[in-house]
Amino acid sequence: MNLLYKALNLSGSEKLGRILTTGAAAIAIISTITIVFFISSKGLSTFLVNGVSVKDFLFSTHWLPDRLPEEGGPQVGVLVFIFGSLTVSLLAVLLSAPLSVACAVFIAEIAPNWGQRVLQPAIEILAGIPSVVYGYIGLSVLVPFIRNNIGGLGFSVLAGFLVLSVMILPTIVSISTDTLRALPGEWKEAAYALGATRWQAIRMVLLPAARSGIMTGIVLGLARAFGEALAVQMVIGNTRKIPGSILDPVITLTSAITMDMGNTPMGSLWNNSLWSMGLLLLIMSFFFIVMIRFIALKGGAAR
Repeated sequence: MNLLYKALNLSGSEKLGRILTTGAAAIAIISTITIVFFISSKGLSTFLVNGVSVKDFLFSTHWLPDRLPEEGGPQVGVLVFIFGSLTVSLLAVLLSAPLSVACAVFIAEIAPNWGQRVLQPAIEILAGIPSVVYGYIGLSVLVPFIRNNIGGLGFSVLAGFLVLSVMILPTIVSISTDTLRALPGEWKEAAYALGATRWQAIRMVLLPAARSGIMTGIVLGLARAFGEALAVQMVIGNTRKIPGSILDPVITLTSAITMDMGNTPMGSLWNNSLWSMGLLLLIMSFFFIVMIRFIALKGGAAR
């Protein structure tokens, strides 16, 4: 009887667990579909309702959404915002990726146990700092330093990608470290048995084997940099023109949306254009997800 009672209880627990997990998965799927549908319906209004061409929207640098028709408007070209987002994000990744990989190699392969116990929590603390704190530090320290010692106004592409490079560093370091630690220890031992030094084993065996995981971390870091709004908005100057150098101010898609969305009437061309910029960010997020899946599949096939 006791065994039968336990079996019945186990069956009930399994049913409850199945219901809860299925419900959670259903909520996640429905939420994703709802968000995509809502942003798409709002974003496409710029082209379907207001009659703006996709070419003019993506490749024009004229952003005059509040100008009257007799004054040559309205115009809603977002090339300046796209250029700003891509420039700041790519420069941040170019700076942060080598530093992050080097830090991951040090944590996983070189640092003694006490060093790992200190470095790993420090990196995780960086990941938990709110964006507004990074932005405030950049505004209070980095912007005046650039203005007084390098040139320009301080609010610049340089300030933006420096702040972003620190923000995305924990993401890349954590994923790269986990990837290196997950590699079979026999590979490193085999390299040592063939006469390789520690650096040769790291450079010729471990890093190539962990390439897919490291690339996944870099793409995730790029995705975070591309979607960051508050910290970047505080230090880049938010000037609606293409910068001539890294010391010039710039504006990004996320900054433009956060600054203007609350000041535009719902259904206007200006408001619909901001939703279209949000749709563009959503498409870029899907692109990053596809890239991650492709890298993971390619890495699995290579092994």
